Amino acid sequence: MKRRDFLKLTAGGTAALACGVAEARPNLEANDNAIGMLYDSTLCVGCKACVAKCKEVNNMPPEIDGDKLAWDSARDLSDKTHNVIKVYKNGTATVKDAEIDGYCFEKRSCMHCVDPGCVSVCPCTAMRIDAKTGIVTHHPEVCIGCRNCMVGCPYNVPQFEYDNVFGQIQKCEMCNQPGVERIDKGMMTGCAEACPTGATLFGTRETLLDEAKRRMALKPGEIYNYPVGDVRKPDKHHEKKVPEYKQHIWGEKEAGGTNVMHISSIPFDKLGMPPLEERSAASVAETVQHTVYNFMALPAIALAGLAFVVNRNIDDDDDGGDA
Repeated sequence: MKRRDFLKLTAGGTAALACGVAEARPNLEANDNAIGMLYDSTLCVGCKACVAKCKEVNNMPPEIDGDKLAWDSARDLSDKTHNVIKVYKNGTATVKDAEIDGYCFEKRSCMHCVDPGCVSVCPCTAMRIDAKTGIVTHHPEVCIGCRNCMVGCPYNVPQFEYDNVFGQIQKCEMCNQPGVERIDKGMMTGCAEACPTGATLFGTRETLLDEAKRRMALKPGEIYNYPVGDVRKPDKHHEKKVPEYKQHIWGEKEAGGTNVMHISSIPFDKLGMPPLEERSAASVAETVQHTVYNFMALPAIALAGLAFVVNRNIDDDDDGGDA
């Protein structure tokens, strides 16, 4: 190989790999038949029946805040709490679902992203997404405890057992982890089953998205029979006046979409949702990582080429000396 050819080859390879930086993979496609939930904060009364049921289904202990309280008082997600109800308050906090001088409730649990960051950053496939159900699960038998998933999740969902010497990641698995398998048994999630008003509604992503859009189109003040339980075959209905919804279904498009979606009368940035674009961080990060890994091969290629050229020149010099 001539030095000129070697330099051309190296430059061409660098240019080809550089072009790969701009060719990021697209978001993963949403499965309309994936299992999901719709949380309507205007229906939530803060009873925390969903929290209690989640603890029961997952066999988790209560979190007691101080010595005076005798009930579960978890304030946020933790290794002992996979589902929690938080409160938004403004000013006098006297009007339900009002942004000014009002209050509302907001649910925190795994969003079961269509293109999950926790799965993307996990180095040992301990985090996985089921292609059929869309449920994001954790597999402790292969988890190395690196906690990359905690960094990769924009919703702060995966939680580590810091008080356990052999601690593992804990998160909502939509009541379908080994030993529970409610979804596989044809049941709904515990939180949706326990909710008395239908604030947490169970179903497929497609039917839930249709229901959310139906509510967006309703006229404020009208009476609407909100389905309770499974949106496809509700156990009952909750009759209530339609609030003035924000025309935004959180999870329809954010970061590639989620299978758990939220609607509300309060802007989601006020409810603590992270600012996310439609492009998933996983699609961008994976492209950058893979391109960097490709570029890491260039020094080896360059070194091999240089070694070949140098060795060729040495051989040529030796042949000339013998003559």
